[in-house]
Amino acid sequence: MKTIIAEKPSVAREIAGLVGASDKKDGYLTGNGYFVTWAFGHLIGLGMPEDYGITGFDKASLPILPNPFLLTVRKVKKDKGYTADAGASKQLKIIDQLFNRSDSIIVATDAGREGELIFRYIYEHLKCKKPFERLWISSLTEKAIKKGFDNLKDGKAFDGLYQAAQGRSRADWLVGINATQALSIAAGNGVYSLGRVQTPTLALICKRYLENKNFSVKKYWQIQLLHHKAGIDFKSLSKTKWEDQKLANDTLKSIQRSDTATITSVETKSVTEQPPLLFDLTGLQKEANKKLNLSAEETLNIAQSLYEKKFITYPRTGSKYIPEDMWAEIPNLVRALQDRQTCKQAVTKVKWGRFNKRIVNDLRVTDHHGLLITDKIPSALNAKENAVYDMIAFRLLEAISQACIKEITDIAIQALHYDFTAKGCKIIEPGWRSLKGTFSDDDTEPVQDLPELKKGDELKIKEATVLEKQTKPPVLYTEAGLLSAMESAGKEIENEEERKALQNIGIGTPATRAAIIETLFTRNYIQRDKKSLIPTEKGLQVYELVKDRKIADVAMTAEWELALQKIENNEADASAFQKEMETYASTITNELLQTSIAKSNLPKLTCPKCKSQQLIIRDKIAKCPDERCNWVQFRNVCGVQIGIGDIESLVNKGKTSLIKGMKSKAGKKFDAYIVLNEQADSSFEFEKSKNYKK
Repeated sequence: MKTIIAEKPSVAREIAGLVGASDKKDGYLTGNGYFVTWAFGHLIGLGMPEDYGITGFDKASLPILPNPFLLTVRKVKKDKGYTADAGASKQLKIIDQLFNRSDSIIVATDAGREGELIFRYIYEHLKCKKPFERLWISSLTEKAIKKGFDNLKDGKAFDGLYQAAQGRSRADWLVGINATQALSIAAGNGVYSLGRVQTPTLALICKRYLENKNFSVKKYWQIQLLHHKAGIDFKSLSKTKWEDQKLANDTLKSIQRSDTATITSVETKSVTEQPPLLFDLTGLQKEANKKLNLSAEETLNIAQSLYEKKFITYPRTGSKYIPEDMWAEIPNLVRALQDRQTCKQAVTKVKWGRFNKRIVNDLRVTDHHGLLITDKIPSALNAKENAVYDMIAFRLLEAISQACIKEITDIAIQALHYDFTAKGCKIIEPGWRSLKGTFSDDDTEPVQDLPELKKGDELKIKEATVLEKQTKPPVLYTEAGLLSAMESAGKEIENEEERKALQNIGIGTPATRAAIIETLFTRNYIQRDKKSLIPTEKGLQVYELVKDRKIADVAMTAEWELALQKIENNEADASAFQKEMETYASTITNELLQTSIAKSNLPKLTCPKCKSQQLIIRDKIAKCPDERCNWVQFRNVCGVQIGIGDIESLVNKGKTSLIKGMKSKAGKKFDAYIVLNEQADSSFEFEKSKNYKK
């Protein structure tokens, strides 16, 4: 018998159907010489400090450097501690029995770093010694699975992938556990969670937020002219930017009196815009955030669901290319899209026999190729799934289309002795841009049509105006912007040698970036302000404490990602990496334990109920330490974090300021005050309704 182990039940059922294991049992299927079972994601993980006999946060125990690392069954929170997850324990027993009854194992967990770790941690925890082979597939279609079974790979070939996954998992433990405990001990006021990738990511958000907030906006003025020639209106803009409005207005009057301008030069150049490559996961998440306002995690969940329904290939990919042997499949995929209403029109514009092969590059395909649709076309999807699917489908059609060729014309104009410029654009070959019919990107201004112009031409000035403009601060990160910053973390590095080495290395991996951003929300370090991500009071507090410490260093985190990639490719030693991480964890633990935290910034408030105790103020609650009194006020109310000022106002005056943007259970937004009654119970008070004049 052989046991096939998948990552989750839905995938196991697909595989069982194909190998003829149709007999359903508790926790597995069997038949035709196979047992087909599954994990529920990470059944086994690294033990927590209490598994090493270390309870609570104890300065004397730090740094905690496990040797060896213990593996334990997944735990769930219960009362004040953690206990083994009953469902995970039960499934693990079933897997153990099946492994014992089998001659060999086929690993069918997701084909990537995390999927490899899920299986290997189970295999190691059960002390299994049976030989195993790897099913390595990029899509769950019947054809792909069958092809995968015909080409099973020796499990040992993926030792590098496992060591990289294990290295990442241990590094996160060493840094996360030690840094969190060290800073929380130093603070002595609640838990301050820190992490290997989480903290540099928070630093990116806070740094940008503070740059934006502290930016001093300066006004300036430019003059715009409107010209008309050969039936075409077009505009030109002054090269000069006046900082004095009066000077700009005086210049305007002089130009209006002269009412003609002269062309001093005309430069035309041809620009070839290659089509975009296929999406990798981060690219899809960025696009879905910009166009559909989906969070990175929502996009990943939708893509995972489309993958499991067999409509797209494996989503957690870091590549935008396909290998040469897949090129022959592409025409079938394009043909299949003719049956999809939303894509029909675009398919007619694709030039058959002239597909662009730019996406084919064997060397640039990592574990998985770029995101593709499969030949199974969906019919019943929800609105968000449809939108994400169409993004992937359209991107494929664009990627195989021809380049867009534009003619860009730069005109230099003189009015009096002031220089003006105008830019024009003519589409010579629409190419890939004809699919959606837009010829410039959303974030650039559309370029105007120009008439035939030559040097020395005199132009009438139809109209001249002064435009008031202002310098713009660095924009706050949206999720799309943050993903870009995480992806290109290496580009921020000042040392040129280092920057070259890390130019394509980000922090986190395509598969983990969404979870990192979600962790920052869960920890109450960041919040959304419309589409922007901004730090909370607590997030800024943590940033101020760690911004100059090693743990917030984006470049260092990018270097580790590079080291993990080398381990994956068997080019570096995993044990050396772990030693380095242990040294690093020891350094930051000592750094953080010496952090002095000003505790004076929290107000001293007397409990409004018992009137005798001083309140304990934490990031999630304000509470009375006397258990008989037990007064408590949660600081997250209907999705909004209540600031220290409002807690102070509520306790001292019985009422907060107007809290805006709270959400009811039905998802409706409302504004209200939080007020205390005589018994110190809190409730909402709504604004008196305003009478609007019709």
